[in-house]
Amino acid sequence: MSVFRFSVLFLFLVSCNSVYTPKRRGYFKIDFPQHQYQTFDQPGFPYTFDYPVYATIVKDSSFFDTVPENPYWINVDFPRFNARIYISYKAIGPNKFEKLRDDAFKMTFKHTYKASSIDQTVIQTPNGIGGIYFNVGGNAATANQFFLTDTTKHFLRGALYFDTTPNEDSLGIVNQFLEKDMQHLINTFRWK
Repeated sequence: MSVFRFSVLFLFLVSCNSVYTPKRRGYFKIDFPQHQYQTFDQPGFPYTFDYPVYATIVKDSSFFDTVPENPYWINVDFPRFNARIYISYKAIGPNKFEKLRDDAFKMTFKHTYKASSIDQTVIQTPNGIGGIYFNVGGNAATANQFFLTDTTKHFLRGALYFDTTPNEDSLGIVNQFLEKDMQHLINTFRWK
């Protein structure tokens, strides 16, 4: 019996002296498709733009399958990445430009409590359309937002969201990939 006890004690002492090596946290490798685009040009819509071939356009139904506030609200869905660009449009006529612009800033800066930074870039597209692009750093719900306007008739706002808990580290590479698509959408955007 004493040999058995000695063996168990010896194994216990030896097993406790092993060197532990912590492993770095990692994320799954993501194979991205090539950036290729198609045109969104639906009859009756006041705008047109190019969007990725690996995305789909869906009419907005964010009001629990009721009619949305505006018939020109759409979503650009990226099923492969569980992401969506929410696009909302408003005619400036009954709405004042300053109010729409201020609302876009307010919606972006609501993320301040989670954001580590909010950078603004003035947009001037090759098609002569202006606006602001917001890059939100940190674990905010959206890292990329923008608005486009002619300041007299049209106002369009877009925001990229993922259907997952925000994590800047794991979503960073996908955000960078989709940011190129958002930039292409913006640069090809035209009012009708």
